[in-house]
Amino acid sequence: MKTLSLDVEYDYNFDLYGMVSSGKDYKLAWSLNKLLGLHLTKQQDLIYNLFDKEQLVISNYEHSSEHSVVRLFCNRALGTSTLKKPYLLPDIKEYDYLLQITGALQELCTQDFITNLLRIPLVQYIKKFDPLTLKFKENLLF
Repeated sequence: MKTLSLDVEYDYNFDLYGMVSSGKDYKLAWSLNKLLGLHLTKQQDLIYNLFDKEQLVISNYEHSSEHSVVRLFCNRALGTSTLKKPYLLPDIKEYDYLLQITGALQELCTQDFITNLLRIPLVQYIKKFDPLTLKFKENLLF
């Protein structure tokens, strides 16, 4: 009997930045709004139901315009979790927040963009990541 397999190609056409910050998510979103002229607003938390009846709940902010989408995620799960790896992206667990930029704003994101983000007092460090190199990159698809 012939078996068929389904191969799915996902589009990872976005820029991803990891940010180290000890600030609260709403303060960071407000600072990004002020600095970049965005309107990041709190969205419904992302909930990942895992196999062992655990849930991974991630704080989620979004700015959507005609030409681009900017999302801010907490990398660490909300609340108390008994998971061994309570992170949206466990392979970069050193970063507290993730900034995902899709669309026209990607063209504006250069080294100067990182320098501007470091002007926010809440941000200690920022690094750009290639999503294709991450093991848990599927967690960023919606």
